[in-house]
Amino acid sequence: MDHEQHDNPRQNVTFASNGDHAHGYLATPESGSGPGVIVIQEWWGLDDHIVDICDRLAGEGFVALAPDLYGGKVTHGADDAGELMQQLPAEQAAKDLSGAVDYLLGHDACTSSTVGAVGFCMGGGFVLMLAAQQGDRVSAAVPFYGVGQGVPDTYTELTAAVQGHYAERDEMYPVEDAKKQAEQIRAESGAEVEFFYYDAGHAFNNDHDHMGTYSPEDAELAWSRTLDFLRAKVV
Repeated sequence: MDHEQHDNPRQNVTFASNGDHAHGYLATPESGSGPGVIVIQEWWGLDDHIVDICDRLAGEGFVALAPDLYGGKVTHGADDAGELMQQLPAEQAAKDLSGAVDYLLGHDACTSSTVGAVGFCMGGGFVLMLAAQQGDRVSAAVPFYGVGQGVPDTYTELTAAVQGHYAERDEMYPVEDAKKQAEQIRAESGAEVEFFYYDAGHAFNNDHDHMGTYSPEDAELAWSRTLDFLRAKVV
């Protein structure tokens, strides 16, 4: 399997994770501080798109941390990405993500007492898992077309407000399933849940467009909604 090695020395960080260490990319605003947001990668890995998402959040005043769930591996081949996703134990990802929450809440730049979580594709599934496992430490969960082994079976422990962004023409995750998921989260958690649906395909937010489904208008609208939501909920 041929992988790129992502190496961005600008703001790479290391944090404790279940007796070991994990790595990630941290972006801070020009002001030096702000509310904390965890950004969770797509199945491609912690690539330039996810780094850009962190930088964009920092530009909006947030302190954004993207944990590197693949340990430096990045690919833009769908077969390789699927293999990497399947090889990632959900338990290990959960530990790394929990460590990321600990790190961000303890960081001097983070002004919030909770964190938000935003994730895409595989990362969208892990956003829901993180919120379900972390209780009131996560106040806002934003899955974009969340799929994969990270999607939890139950949401009874979830307290975060949830804003989902899903595609009506998603061949990886049918919109009917997304609507059922929204109802399940609402029923089991009692939390505030709102899913938005876009006339687009899977990964419509990814402007690097490895799947040919990027939709600029839908991405802009979803991003605007995400920022408003995070500003309202992460305090």
